[in-house]
Amino acid sequence: MSFMLVVLWVAAVSACAVFSAWYARRFERPDALFALYVTLVIASNLLASKIIGFDLGFMQVFAPGASLLFSVTFLLTDIVNEKFGREETQRMIWIAVFAQLAFLLFSYIGVSATAAPFFTGQAAFDAVFGNVPRVAAAGLFTFLVSESLDAYLFAWFRRFTGGRHLWLRNAFSSLPSMAVDSVLFVLLAFYGVLPVVPLIIGLIAVKWAVGVIDIPFMYLARAVLRK
Repeated sequence: MSFMLVVLWVAAVSACAVFSAWYARRFERPDALFALYVTLVIASNLLASKIIGFDLGFMQVFAPGASLLFSVTFLLTDIVNEKFGREETQRMIWIAVFAQLAFLLFSYIGVSATAAPFFTGQAAFDAVFGNVPRVAAAGLFTFLVSESLDAYLFAWFRRFTGGRHLWLRNAFSSLPSMAVDSVLFVLLAFYGVLPVVPLIIGLIAVKWAVGVIDIPFMYLARAVLRK
């Protein structure tokens, strides 16, 4: 995937986050932000097992296909944190954890159910929904750790800077959290199965690129929230 395509893809998803911020301002409710957040998390579960090549302009890397979608969840936690506070952000994270557990249960039921004799797509269905339990468990654990860390760091930097320098708390909450998420997920999900060092480097590089692209969208979201 070319760097320009990465930028366009992230911009499109981040634009949805800005629209959700407008909804939050219009109705004083985080519903749309919660809905988009859970949607990105669930979609990331489906794309996590596919490894994609990324051309970032200055380097070629490989990372799970979920990296583009999942990286935007950190923008959403920052938007909710900015508007509604850390407690509401943590509530959103727990809702997403519950949604993932429910999704894994429903996927297991769908995969294990006996297919009709004339159904020819069972292998493809298994490949998409039959996530290896190790990968699913790794994703759930690292999600809870990294997203909670992001919410904590964002709130801490907001207090430290007295509410100034939005780019600082956006970057220095998301980037470390993304790195922690990448290292933990790759080690827990792929150690002994795939080369983990290139995957860790690739995943961090893609997520950090997304984090930088998302900074203007964070300012745009705040402007929408305050309008």
